[in-house]
Amino acid sequence: MNNRCILQLAVLLCFSTTALSLCYNLLRLQQFNSSVECQKLLEQLNERPADCLSDRMDFKIPKEIKHPQQFQKAQAAFVIYEMLKDIFHVFKKGYYNPDWNNTIVADLLRELDHQMDLLNTMVVEKLGEENKSKAYSGTILRLKSYYVRIWMYLEAKEYSSCAWRVVRDELYWNFSFINRLTDKFQN
Repeated sequence: MNNRCILQLAVLLCFSTTALSLCYNLLRLQQFNSSVECQKLLEQLNERPADCLSDRMDFKIPKEIKHPQQFQKAQAAFVIYEMLKDIFHVFKKGYYNPDWNNTIVADLLRELDHQMDLLNTMVVEKLGEENKSKAYSGTILRLKSYYVRIWMYLEAKEYSSCAWRVVRDELYWNFSFINRLTDKFQN
């Protein structure tokens, strides 16, 4: 009787591990596709070249985001979720560049929202509070500070076209970092 229960438990554990692995593989593919789409949309926002070199700024994205080798799958998922959420909020506030096409901004927001929902449903909710607290260590605090610096920069520049171009370029690179974090989903 005990052997049968142990066998059933082992099969269940194996199935749940396999299911989560498939979940991560699907999520990885969808995240890469979403990042590419978001980058395309961001590229479309600045149709006219602008000379904004004097407005450039280093917002100092946390080093562990640039080089995410130490992250595990669960931590990477939480960090990606936070990045998407903060990027979403940068554009959601409604102070974006008036020269931009509202349809493109709406499409970007929709893509970000869809990806956050997918991440939340497939990973974040399932991993629970223990993994969440590991991910929400200093990394998330440094990440939050990074996005606050972006907002402070926009406010200081009074949401000028050049400031938005600088921020757009910065957020464009965020998707490259998100893709590096997404690589952690690979088996």
